[in-house]
Amino acid sequence: MKLAVIDMGTNTFNLLIVETTENNHYKIIFKNKEGVKLGKGGINNKIITPEAFKRAVDAIENHLINIEKHKVDKIIATATSGIRSTENGQELVETLNKKFGLKVQIISGDEEAELIYRGVKQAIRFNNENVLILDIGGGSNEFIIANSSGLIWKKSFKLGMARLLDMFAPSNPITKEEIEKTEQYIDSQLEPLYEAVEKYKPAKLIGCSGTFDSFRAMIIAKNGGIPKEIKKNKSYSVNLEDYSILHQELLKSTLEERQNMKGLEPVRIEMIVLASIFVNFIITKFNIKSFLQSSFAIKEGMVDKIINS
Repeated sequence: MKLAVIDMGTNTFNLLIVETTENNHYKIIFKNKEGVKLGKGGINNKIITPEAFKRAVDAIENHLINIEKHKVDKIIATATSGIRSTENGQELVETLNKKFGLKVQIISGDEEAELIYRGVKQAIRFNNENVLILDIGGGSNEFIIANSSGLIWKKSFKLGMARLLDMFAPSNPITKEEIEKTEQYIDSQLEPLYEAVEKYKPAKLIGCSGTFDSFRAMIIAKNGGIPKEIKKNKSYSVNLEDYSILHQELLKSTLEERQNMKGLEPVRIEMIVLASIFVNFIITKFNIKSFLQSSFAIKEGMVDKIINS
């Protein structure tokens, strides 16, 4: 069976097409992403702007063309914070159903966190050590604490990068005062996470989705590239010193300079500085000793749920 999963995030709409194999496994046969910036200009007012609405419809149309080419048997489309928290998000869902016959499932933050865990555990082998998983989105960020026995704690926070960008509108480049103000706001919103970390004491951070994919690609590019077999790996061990150097470079960078940074996706040029501030804050706050990137997240988690349920 060929299965297509469309993950309708706030920054990008991601497509994954897989073919199921024996013993409830699957192989990836196609993947693609469309930048939509669904939250731009309206997320904190709970509105998808007309421009973003059109970008979303166009992105789905492009994905459906690829789905048609691969003769897919089943399509699953999920929508997250950029749609579930907006007043006209349901209108977008209805438009996609009417125009394309696509049924979209709006999932909760808790469901999103569970799917992320299902995805990450396919890419990274867990042991009895508790780890902190972070998925940075445009509308929300999901934190999960887990180990080899399963998911221990999860929570979704409305701290996505489209929200922070809209809220703080940082200078070009960002100023020291703006960095401090951003960190203070992040700090004020994470009390439930602090309690969970104090209780379960994770020392390893696993980051997944677009922000961390960009960190991986940028660090690899700065280090002169790596062998192809490593590039294909589902995970990447991020050297904390390499990340620290990249973080400082991002803080000093202008929008124009980031446009020329190797490995940085165009859709993340505006948000990557705030995303790095967020990640650096978490690493520092919790004295993280080990940092991994997972190439698998919500899409792969949905595939796992479908074929193993």
